Amino acid sequence: MRRVLEIEHINPKILRAAGHPLLLYLKYAMASIIAFKGLPRKSETLLTDSEITFDLVVSIINYRTAELTQACVASVLEDLEQTPQITAHVVVVDNASGDGSAEALGAWVQELGPQAPVSLVLSPENSGFSGGHNQGIAARKGRHYLVLNSDAVLRPGFCNAILTAAAAAPPKIGLFAPRIEYDDGSQQISCFRIPSPASEGVRAAATGVVSRLLKSRVVAPAAQLPDEQIGWASFACILLRAEMIEAVGPMDEGYFLYFEDTEYCLRARRAGWGISYVSTARIVHFRGGSAPVKGLAKARKQLPAYYYASRTRLFYQAYGRSGLLAANMAWYLGRAIALSRRLIGRGNDYRPVAHEARDIWTNFNNPLGDRHAAKD
Repeated sequence: MRRVLEIEHINPKILRAAGHPLLLYLKYAMASIIAFKGLPRKSETLLTDSEITFDLVVSIINYRTAELTQACVASVLEDLEQTPQITAHVVVVDNASGDGSAEALGAWVQELGPQAPVSLVLSPENSGFSGGHNQGIAARKGRHYLVLNSDAVLRPGFCNAILTAAAAAPPKIGLFAPRIEYDDGSQQISCFRIPSPASEGVRAAATGVVSRLLKSRVVAPAAQLPDEQIGWASFACILLRAEMIEAVGPMDEGYFLYFEDTEYCLRARRAGWGISYVSTARIVHFRGGSAPVKGLAKARKQLPAYYYASRTRLFYQAYGRSGLLAANMAWYLGRAIALSRRLIGRGNDYRPVAHEARDIWTNFNNPLGDRHAAKD
């Protein structure tokens, strides 16, 4: 098999159609520390494999997370070394980081040598999660595509396990969700129900009695859902069958960040494709290493406008304008229940993030409008 080392500058018009444990980081990343050498000014190709159809193409977005990205790629390469029967290529998309991380990654990719199955794509703009992975998927032909967060590393045997599961699954299973773990090996919930107006009421109420009454509408289940009940799976790591991507199209670039995985799974399921959970394929996800929203939410601080623009877009696409309105009103009802219980001394100390009562109306009059992309 011929393998390629190249740095690509992509014209977007062509493509349109934290802190984790030191020891684990050292295992995957210390060998990656090299001197900065800069990037070529234009496309530099030593070999070409654009016509090869790989068993697996891995798409990873870097946005100002060079060290995390190197650790992520290193874990993929280490796993692939143990499975030489799998033809694979890793595509790293730098989403216009502008902080020197693209240059550092470019130097590191060159240092890996011409036999390393790694390419770096330089996006001319921060195209968000969907746009970045659409570029990564478009960069190489594959039978399967692994969408992988830069703040994640593969456990040994991952590639073989997930591709074996895909080969054994019915052809209409198009998405394969691995077991996502914390660094201590405990499981992260990564398969969910589709958000609904009812689930917004449950979320805002944050009250046990409401959650029990509407147990089947709670987005994040207490235990792993059976495959037929999975509405969507986290795209921190997900394997996509190429035939499914061809059938349902690329990820929706109207989402800048958040809810794009929910929409894609919803679209795929509506087109007849299923989702399967693969417990034998395992990754570690250092949650929040590549995006700030979880930290803001934990601190109950105001979330970025792009989060609410994505929420509005999802509810509109899933349920129409009436469903979007119902979701917002259910949120208010949930908050009324929470406040009422607190007044009688039976509530808890839960409070929504700052300004959420106002921000849920972002883009209500134009749900498919401005995605409110992050700006430096």
